[in-house]
Amino acid sequence: MRISILLFDGFTMLDAVGGYAVLGWLPTAEVEFVAERKTIIADDLRSGGMAAWRDYSEVEATDILYVPGGPGVEPQLANEATLAFIRRLHEASTWTFGVCNGVELLAAAGILAGKTVTTNINARADVAALGATVVNSRYHRDGKIVTTAGVSAGIDGALFLARLIAGEDTAKTIQLGIEYYPAPPFSYASPDEVPEPIREVIRIAEESLLLDRMNAAQPRFLQPSL
Repeated sequence: MRISILLFDGFTMLDAVGGYAVLGWLPTAEVEFVAERKTIIADDLRSGGMAAWRDYSEVEATDILYVPGGPGVEPQLANEATLAFIRRLHEASTWTFGVCNGVELLAAAGILAGKTVTTNINARADVAALGATVVNSRYHRDGKIVTTAGVSAGIDGALFLARLIAGEDTAKTIQLGIEYYPAPPFSYASPDEVPEPIREVIRIAEESLLLDRMNAAQPRFLQPSL
């Protein structure tokens, strides 16, 4: 089972590796990290990155198309190469998995029109404007499309998808293997319960500060050609 995880400059690391830490343990899973070009792709914090071992031209089809989010989504919305890659792989995929505001890339690629999805709280309006119905849910399935809310929700959605693919016992075993039994120090059950002043700080950071940081800061690691 081939799992193709999209990488792009400014992706959020946990968006990609959270679900990877789950789906990568599925029986017969073969994971590949794919980007527009083969290199080290910098994350949004500019101090970490992941290696893309294949470029778009090298991936003809996949079983699971996995699209993370991050502040780097914004410039990718105008990158036809990325949108075309998503459309092409989604057409024949068994599952398409979108995390956080990576769901907006799925919508921009034109594959969410008429679909019901979830996404990062601050991306809901943008995804809805592109033709999807957005629900307030940690994860959601509509046909072969599974979407999740922000960042860490990718782990929940991946466990849900693992159960659909391999059964409940396998999914529970993976959950135990990664010891995913969250007990955060704060009692909010969803981002909608967080006080508005805190939500506004995050909204401003996502809309401007993170992008400014990403654009201004050079990644603090070497980027060798692979």
